[in-house]
Amino acid sequence: MPKSLNLFFCKECGYETIKWLGQCPSCKAWNSMVEAPKESKKRPGGAGTMLPLKKAEAKKLEEIPLDKEDRISTGYGELDRVLGGGLVAGSLVLLGGDPGIGKSTIFLSVSLHLASKGGKRVLYVSGEESLKQIKLRANRMGEVEGELYFLSESNLNQLLEVVEEREIDFLVIDSIQTMFLEEVTASPGSVSQVRECTSFLLRLAKERGITIAVIGHVTKDGNVAGPKILEHMVDVVLYFEGEQNSQLRILHGQKNRFGSTNEIAVFTMEEKGLCEVENPSALLLAGRALDCSGSIVSCGLEGTRPILMEIQALLVPTNFGLPRRTANGMDYNRLHMLLAVMERRLGIECSKFDAYINIAGGLKISEPSIDLAVLLALVSSYRNLSIPEDTMVFGEVGLSGEIRGVSHSEARIEEAVRLGFRRILLPAYHAPAQGKKKDIELIPVKNIREALTIFKK
Repeated sequence: MPKSLNLFFCKECGYETIKWLGQCPSCKAWNSMVEAPKESKKRPGGAGTMLPLKKAEAKKLEEIPLDKEDRISTGYGELDRVLGGGLVAGSLVLLGGDPGIGKSTIFLSVSLHLASKGGKRVLYVSGEESLKQIKLRANRMGEVEGELYFLSESNLNQLLEVVEEREIDFLVIDSIQTMFLEEVTASPGSVSQVRECTSFLLRLAKERGITIAVIGHVTKDGNVAGPKILEHMVDVVLYFEGEQNSQLRILHGQKNRFGSTNEIAVFTMEEKGLCEVENPSALLLAGRALDCSGSIVSCGLEGTRPILMEIQALLVPTNFGLPRRTANGMDYNRLHMLLAVMERRLGIECSKFDAYINIAGGLKISEPSIDLAVLLALVSSYRNLSIPEDTMVFGEVGLSGEIRGVSHSEARIEEAVRLGFRRILLPAYHAPAQGKKKDIELIPVKNIREALTIFKK
């Protein structure tokens, strides 16, 4: 009888080898090899042989029928925007996030909506909870109506029978790491099982037109557990973020074949489940300390949505030879650059101070439009001078201290005005385009020295 082989897989790129390697030859990642058993005799077709094979047929481009793209509303306007307008029939969606963040809750809510108001046949499959546990959670979220079925099962072979019997339109898998196929000898959660199970679900979605949502566990580094090929195979990759001791949850797209990956959705975790936040700016600014040094409001852009946020800064004398730098919510290297500009252009000896930056609410902003706000917050903390509470600031800072323009300035100004801000410090580049605004004071600045006039005397 042939001896079974143990193969090693790279969890980053899926590279296979018969021996362990410290560095993957394909993607050059270190310590990424994991062991997974594999039979020496390969089965024809792999796990996908459970589905009947269709004859492949090549077609010209003009012979392919192109129907209007149908979008399925999830019941959450926020989630629909991140998905590009809703779920697409026959798509495979992967959602990752930390334990307890709300992954199961959001897809259970979507299942309830599609079954009760969308007229869909929905199957929620859990490999982690019993049917009684699922029922307790579902009852807490509202009445269960329509054709919504629940299944506590980890065997995808048996799952296929239920899907065909009930003619399911929308399928939720919670989670992919608990599922297994009988044809694969490895244990659930292993690299080979996750890869084969995902391949099976992908074929099921494409051939049957079933929309499938898959929940995935994450590693301590924040990546979806399993091989990197898992994210390549699916159509949409979503990540759920948020602090465990905070009600705020942020959903953003990492990959989307049917829309933009720049949009975000903001939710709060309530007793009855997740509630979408239509005005995240007001939520993020709630509880802001007024007339306090080191605090300023700026406007970042997430996709097409402008979001106002409070930026907090603190400069304190250092007790060490090498000052400490902490940046929560912004790029760490960009903070170093802004401190260097302050020291060179404003004469502030930042090398003698520890610097701390925090974007309140847990947001993570990568665009340079908050540069000017961060710099002014640092100067405010250094001088112990407060910035007027009705002032909003945005603009990119260059190495010579100049203030550069940013995109979508009109949308940022409108969002600030809507929330009651009356003074806006902006790059001089945008001033001619904005002209004069009623009941708003636009303060154009060309460099960081001109921007210092914003402080209270």
